[in-house]
Amino acid sequence: MLQRLLPFLDWWPRMNAKSLRLDVLAGITVALVAIPQALAYAQLAGLPPYYGLYAALLPTIVGALFGSSGQLSTGPVALTALVTAASIAAVAPATEAQYIASAIALALLAGLFQLAFGILRLGVLMNLLSNPVLMGFVNAAAILITLSQVPALVGTPAPGTGHALSDGWFVLSHIAQAHPPSIAFAVAALGALIAFRRLWPRLPGVLITVVLLTAVSYAAGFASHGGQVVGDIPRGLPALALPEFAPDAWIIFLPAAFVIAIISFMEAMSSAKIAEIRTGTKWDENQELIGQGLAKLAAALSQTMPVSGSFSRSALNLSVGARTGVSSIVCALCVLLALLFVTPLLYHLPLPVLAAIIVMALSGLINLHPLRVAHRASRDDAVAAILTFVATIAYAPQIQNGIYAGILVSLGLFIYRRMRPTVEVVEPDSDQLMREMPAEAPAGLTSAVGIVRFEASLVFVNVSFFEAAVRHLEHQHRGLRYVLVSAASINRLDASGVEMLSSLQDSLGRNGVTMAFSGANADVLAVMERTGLARRIGAENFFLSERAAFAALASRFAQLQVPPPQAA
Repeated sequence: MLQRLLPFLDWWPRMNAKSLRLDVLAGITVALVAIPQALAYAQLAGLPPYYGLYAALLPTIVGALFGSSGQLSTGPVALTALVTAASIAAVAPATEAQYIASAIALALLAGLFQLAFGILRLGVLMNLLSNPVLMGFVNAAAILITLSQVPALVGTPAPGTGHALSDGWFVLSHIAQAHPPSIAFAVAALGALIAFRRLWPRLPGVLITVVLLTAVSYAAGFASHGGQVVGDIPRGLPALALPEFAPDAWIIFLPAAFVIAIISFMEAMSSAKIAEIRTGTKWDENQELIGQGLAKLAAALSQTMPVSGSFSRSALNLSVGARTGVSSIVCALCVLLALLFVTPLLYHLPLPVLAAIIVMALSGLINLHPLRVAHRASRDDAVAAILTFVATIAYAPQIQNGIYAGILVSLGLFIYRRMRPTVEVVEPDSDQLMREMPAEAPAGLTSAVGIVRFEASLVFVNVSFFEAAVRHLEHQHRGLRYVLVSAASINRLDASGVEMLSSLQDSLGRNGVTMAFSGANADVLAVMERTGLARRIGAENFFLSERAAFAALASRFAQLQVPPPQAA
């Protein structure tokens, strides 16, 4: 119980000098990436860049202490930042203070959602968001994020329509008004980041790029020539305080907070699963929900934006050899040192460089391969993914509506397929029945037997479909004497199914037709026993397999064909 409440107590048995050294190295390495990323993702969320450093401090420590994965790196991430900005844009706060208060409100509400899900052991609810829907949303969101960074890349103010497509097109169509030094910094940053990724992947390319281009910006007087820079960053720690916002915000932001809770956990979950596969250490989805929820509450307490588990930084953590959450605590301590001593050096950091960092991070999010796999696996998955992609683009900046649309479509298709499951009817005298009938079957049996194979649970959403198949079989074949229900694939039977089977049993019996079952599993048989349906059907009409059913029905049919003895 104590380890469940305080999961970080499990670190000690796994800790030794070697693991501690790897954790410290991993923490420092991740911090070199996390600091510039934090500044960029805060800008993406629409907040002053230094709020990203606040999000990489206390929330990172809390997420590590109360989560279940030792390699998961919690902090600001691109996808959560985008949804945060889109959710706040829908409300259109009038001032920067109101905007910041809205971001804090989202962090608090999303954290409460995740904490409640974890405490109530509702991690299974994350399955409502299927992988095709998530991939459709992520690809659309990555495109929207890229377009939203175009103004910063070229040094022009955004039109502010709220729609990334129209804003991006406006900037591109007025490219002649762009700021050449900003374009130069953006191109230099993109070129450097690509070079580091391909040629020197082990080096902290993001940090080196930021340091070099910030020095160039200072030397060239980029800010004095109209360039946009980070500017003054308050030195010191964020004030810890309970968030203050109007009660109406609870209602306004609840849907967006729910989406952030789901999406951010899906991102964290993907990282935790990879870490589990590579390290063999177990993770618990409900405990991770608690850890991520508390991290978001810590973000709200720190007066900053919602956080999540970062895929890229977690992968870096894993590659360096992190064993426990000590690596995340070391990373947070490095951020603390940056807040205390380094912030004056970030004044001349060009905003086009931060935009380039965001665009490079998105290159890993745009991935069409899972969409192709979804299309090959299932038409329903492909439809859900495409509709999610289109809805996310169409509803921008309210991109959370894309997730709602995807979930509704996927659930709707799921229910529709359960209402119309695969049902195979083998009719009397058909070639298939003749091939399946045992050779010793008496003549005429093939005209008296029909088979119904039902490939789903027999529940309220599809009982009418099953009943229609049996009724059709009976009406089309007047010589029918036996309906064999091949029940091997029927995993569940509910009250509606029992009522329907009872009605069929009565009507078939009145017409001289016997209904038999083969291969029914223990759960289905138990329901039939409890409801009295098994007694009405008769124990003699239940068989272990179709072959056993054929043998028994052949024997009965043969006895029916024997003429009665003549009277003396």
